[in-house]
Amino acid sequence: MEKDPDDVSNIHNRFSLTLVNPASHYFSLVGSLTVAVVIVLATYFGYLSDFDTNEIWYRLPAVIGVLVLTQILDTRFTKKKEYSKSLHSSLFGSMLWVVTLLMGLLASIVLSKETSLFFVTFGMFLFVSFRIGIYTTTLGVSIKKAWAICFVQPLAMFFVLIPQNMWFSILTDPMALGYGVSFMIIASVWSFLTDRAGRPGMESTHKTIQAYLASQGNDFTDAEKLMEQRSNETKVSTSQIRLSSSDGKTEFRMVLPEIHPGPYHPVGGSNIPYLIYKNLASSAMVMHSISDHALNLPSRNEVEIYLKNLEKSEVKEDGVKCTEPVTVQVNKSRVIGLLFGNCPLLFLSLSPHGMEDIPSYMKTEIEQYAKNRNYSRTMIVDCHNAMGAEISREDGEDMLNATKSCLDTLITKDSFPIEFGYANSDDMDVWTEDLGMGGLGIVCLKINAKKYFLGWADANNMENGVREKIVDNFAKRDYQLLEICTSDTHYAPVKARNRNGYYQLGLITSADKLSKWFWSIAKKSEVSTESAKFEILENETKVKVMGQGIYEDYSKALDNSLKITKMFVIGGVLFFITSLFL
Repeated sequence: MEKDPDDVSNIHNRFSLTLVNPASHYFSLVGSLTVAVVIVLATYFGYLSDFDTNEIWYRLPAVIGVLVLTQILDTRFTKKKEYSKSLHSSLFGSMLWVVTLLMGLLASIVLSKETSLFFVTFGMFLFVSFRIGIYTTTLGVSIKKAWAICFVQPLAMFFVLIPQNMWFSILTDPMALGYGVSFMIIASVWSFLTDRAGRPGMESTHKTIQAYLASQGNDFTDAEKLMEQRSNETKVSTSQIRLSSSDGKTEFRMVLPEIHPGPYHPVGGSNIPYLIYKNLASSAMVMHSISDHALNLPSRNEVEIYLKNLEKSEVKEDGVKCTEPVTVQVNKSRVIGLLFGNCPLLFLSLSPHGMEDIPSYMKTEIEQYAKNRNYSRTMIVDCHNAMGAEISREDGEDMLNATKSCLDTLITKDSFPIEFGYANSDDMDVWTEDLGMGGLGIVCLKINAKKYFLGWADANNMENGVREKIVDNFAKRDYQLLEICTSDTHYAPVKARNRNGYYQLGLITSADKLSKWFWSIAKKSEVSTESAKFEILENETKVKVMGQGIYEDYSKALDNSLKITKMFVIGGVLFFITSLFL
């Protein structure tokens, strides 16, 4: 039996619904004007057969002019005064009008009956009904206000489209009024029900949708406010390994925050890996620890609290020796471990097969196993370097077995003095749509006269197989690149018009280009190696995190809203079909 998707995955799967809108408001502007032309042509050539040919030449510019003016006027009635949403609603609403006109013509041909101006009026009412639905759900207009303002654009277009002497007879047609008002009521009832679809957990589904859409235009205030209201204060820990030169002038930190990047750009802690990286003088790798979206920081305010308290980290252990890395592969699962003093550092990956975030139960089991082996503290990195679904039971067991084997082996290994060198891409031109603001970095660890490299990218996961291609390119030069990890940043340099909502590293930038960048950085890190000491730092901070409940409520609201919408769409289509037989 297939497992139901978790709430975060379910919400993520619904993200594709936001791609219905055109990427550019210019497309909607041109599209709506084109559709307006089709409305005029279909009305006059299909429904007004005895019209004066010259009349169409002033009707066309009049309808287009009224459309443009009312699109501008529409922005005055919405909370955010968004011109783009006015254009999008014009495009889709007027398309309904065109579909109605064309279906009416098709029905007259198939059923061998005369064309009826009923479809001109009915199409106009459907335009109004669509606007009621859009304005109440996405633009924050009340149903009462929507009934008043949603007539403005369609009716204005109707008045310049139809000759004045026909207005009264067409608009008072009982059949057209009956169908038109019925669809307006249907749109209003649909809006009422979908707004309450998330109760009791979510007071207003529409306000949440509006806040999300506003955040996509970098107005994240409402979204963060809603999320912070639902968040709970808790203690989160952050572990660091600080490598510093003997003179203290050079240092590098590997950071494992218990918090998770997110929830989505630009809200809350979506760009938290880069902010930590910048706070540490751009000499750090901010890894993805075993954490999930329940540990998202909901607002910029909580991000500031976290960053400020991170400065208060305490040294828990120090030393100058480390083991050589141990690699254990069990089927798809790969674990790489190093032992700093008595503190193991573990890198877990399924690449090139990929997976979602490693679940917390695995962290608990690994830490307990390490404790039983008398390790003082265990640091676990989720490499997050290949795309995939939630880890299966079989792969999870393999990963746990590989991790336990790695921990058992590390006990037997000798430790040696450490040398390190670090370099990043800050002085390189590596901007690309699948890379975050922190760019790329590599640390070179020289242990027992051997050099090992660890790569890092401030990116949201990696395209499957890219890690292997880069590692192979290093191997051809006799360089051992142990692993490449991503930060799982939710920062997006551009808005990705795909189902994921982001571009994973390697989707836009080729593996060969990434290899060249990483190779250049590795050479810089290699020449700067020097003797080092390590310190294990720990920090505990009280912050608000989003928790799992908020995702359960969002997921429930989305599912219920879609069920309601499907029922209304099916019913509306069947009701519309009956009009074709009049």
